[in-house]
Amino acid sequence: MAKIPASLRRLSIQRAANSCEYCGLSQLGQAATFHIDHIIPVVAGGSTTADNLALACVSCSLYKGARQDVEDPETRETVPIFNPPQQAWKEHFCWNGVEIVGLTAIGRATVKALKFNRAIILAIRAEEELLGRHPPP
Repeated sequence: MAKIPASLRRLSIQRAANSCEYCGLSQLGQAATFHIDHIIPVVAGGSTTADNLALACVSCSLYKGARQDVEDPETRETVPIFNPPQQAWKEHFCWNGVEIVGLTAIGRATVKALKFNRAIILAIRAEEELLGRHPPP
């Protein structure tokens, strides 16, 4: 695992507004510290630079793992997983209450691969909504 300098860690958290850059979950009030994820893993040649790092909740980080490509459930095409620093979240996803809907092949594939709409995460988002932390800005 590559060591991430404190300055890049702070930059990633600030850019993400303290929320998971994949699913939007706020880090505030969560028991587990969010991960700084290498979008392209170091083992695949990814660098430890701001444009290859994303703040990720524990669930998104674990479900993503070292994957770079995922399958669109609609077309069965292999597409790159969503890249938070390089792509706009709102171009690939939208909110339907507490559910995340994929709008593009990348969005649909990422929703499925990272299991954005599991029952437990929907319950967490509903609670976050009551606390005024959902939907994210």
